[in-house]
Amino acid sequence: MAITQSPRSAGKVLGFEVSGEVTKEDYEVLTPAVEAAVKEFGTVRLLCDLTGFHWEKVSAWGSDFHFGHEFHHKIERMAIVGDKKWEEMITHLATPFYAEEARFFDDEDAAFAWLES
Repeated sequence: MAITQSPRSAGKVLGFEVSGEVTKEDYEVLTPAVEAAVKEFGTVRLLCDLTGFHWEKVSAWGSDFHFGHEFHHKIERMAIVGDKKWEEMITHLATPFYAEEARFFDDEDAAFAWLES
């Protein structure tokens, strides 16, 4: 699996590590976890660590679009963690498509601190 849930996930703050090439099946990890948290808390705060991410297969684009459409207004904050300029640029796409507010971090601890505040 290219998407795995972080053991640091707690309550409405969910963390995920995204590595390699994301497939449609990877959304079977992400979507149910977010759905359950939204059902319990109403909204969530999401961390996506893209440090090991390469790309998303074309077959996953539909699941990606559906995820953004379904949860955009339920994700209060999204922290994107990475170490490359293009990962930082992805953060600019997060606000209009995935979250109410998004920020880029190069440090996972700082990202979790922002989400938990």
